[in-house]
Amino acid sequence: MSDTKIYNKLVRDKIPDIIEKAGKSYEIHIADTFEYEKALHNKLLEEVNEFIQNPCEEELADILEVIDAIIENKGFSVETIESVKKEKGEIRGKFTKRIILEKVFDRKEENK
Repeated sequence: MSDTKIYNKLVRDKIPDIIEKAGKSYEIHIADTFEYEKALHNKLLEEVNEFIQNPCEEELADILEVIDAIIENKGFSVETIESVKKEKGEIRGKFTKRIILEKVFDRKEENK
């Protein structure tokens, strides 16, 4: 009977050391650029789902960690992202008013 558990997912950099210190062995490979980008997207979805299941600061920190990795991988600028965020907030608003859009009517239909 084997205690092998298959993951095939992106993990934090120190996970292999943690596994080794636990007295276990492991198999890893280093992702190429394409695989890494896809793995980051999958990891983001995984972490968002974990946050939905358990909305806490630790899960939110995991999401931010993945977002930081995506920013670095894409060569994006945090300053530019913050600027775009601020501009969108000024033009389109934020999410603080808790508005749920239910329907949009064509003005012609509204008068019928």
